[in-house]
Amino acid sequence: MTAVLVEPSPRSLRRSLVAGSGSRRRAAVLLVLPLLVFLLALFVLPIGYLLWNAVDEAPVAGGLSRTVQALRGWDGRSQPADAVFDALALDLREAEADDSVQRIGARLNFEVAGLRRILRRTAAAAAGEGPATPRILAADPVWRSPQIWAAIRDVGAVPTMVNLLAALDLKRSPTGEIAAVAPDYRVNAPLFLRTLWIGLLVTLLCLALGYPVAYLIANVAPRTAGILLLMVVVPLWTSLLVRTAAWMALLQRNGVINDALVGLGLLDDGDRLALIFNARATVIAMTHILLPFMILPLYSVMRTIPPVYMRAAESLGASRALAYRRVYVPQVAPGIVSGCLLVFIMSLGYYITPALLGGEGGQMISNMIAYHVRESLNWGLASALGALLLAGVLVLYFVYVRAVGADRIRVGG
Repeated sequence: MTAVLVEPSPRSLRRSLVAGSGSRRRAAVLLVLPLLVFLLALFVLPIGYLLWNAVDEAPVAGGLSRTVQALRGWDGRSQPADAVFDALALDLREAEADDSVQRIGARLNFEVAGLRRILRRTAAAAAGEGPATPRILAADPVWRSPQIWAAIRDVGAVPTMVNLLAALDLKRSPTGEIAAVAPDYRVNAPLFLRTLWIGLLVTLLCLALGYPVAYLIANVAPRTAGILLLMVVVPLWTSLLVRTAAWMALLQRNGVINDALVGLGLLDDGDRLALIFNARATVIAMTHILLPFMILPLYSVMRTIPPVYMRAAESLGASRALAYRRVYVPQVAPGIVSGCLLVFIMSLGYYITPALLGGEGGQMISNMIAYHVRESLNWGLASALGALLLAGVLVLYFVYVRAVGADRIRVGG
């Protein structure tokens, strides 16, 4: 019996290809769907909430909405019109009824000290009968000050720029001009600069220490390279808290390093070094902790460079140093940039190490964010600080992609 082969028509072949392609796409979507849901729920939405929280002060925007609306035409210099006082009285009566005066006052208290107490006293006066202006002014004459009305106007705006300006140690005057706060109140901008400086210093130290190690691992026998690579990776299996605590034991005044220096006769017992609770301790510990994240990208690039390139350059008359500089280093450049980018970005958000080792002089912007979240409860300012930190990281990433290209990032094998 002879089998008969029937050649499919072009239309049926196209339908089969389209059906097969569609089923593969559906299967691919189903495979990545859990990851997409995970990223959306635990990454995109929290970051979106963070960004929105930085520009939205819901208690004031919702609780004093009529007052904020009435202040839109205010010039910022004179006492607001009676309509503004009427709107404030109405808002405060409703806030008193639903017990939201405390939350509104707590938020405005960050802008004008004592405003929470003033607001509660004014809310009681707003419940009376008659024109609102004399009753509110009688409750507290501070309502004649443009500063209080400007605070309500600026915090209650949607979106509000109060938190972003405060994160940069800036503020808006009642008439709308933006100016720096008094030098004694500048906290965030110096912390941002210190964070950038510590991050840059840690990155350079990691590069200086990690480059020779990565070069050694990439150019020794595979068995030795495996052992060295294991020594680089093993610290990553240890808790960050444990490694930081170990540095506390090493760096303290009566710690291992000072005892060794005194024992070797390099220091007198009364001249022990202050190695902990300062920026120096933060830099030392962060360099040790982040060093593997510099070595691994460098090693992953170095091991792909064939040794024949260097031999070819030397056979053409280049010295060893010239061949290394003109042939080897340019090929390692993607690993250098990737390692530096990875270490620098990670260092910007470090929290535990500066908190335990840094003392007052070694604190970073992440510690200030934690302070506002846990102690001052100014979540809007904490969100603004986090948003600026995120924006800085994104700018760095896009500069790198623009200058080098995303396809040249090499982080691992």
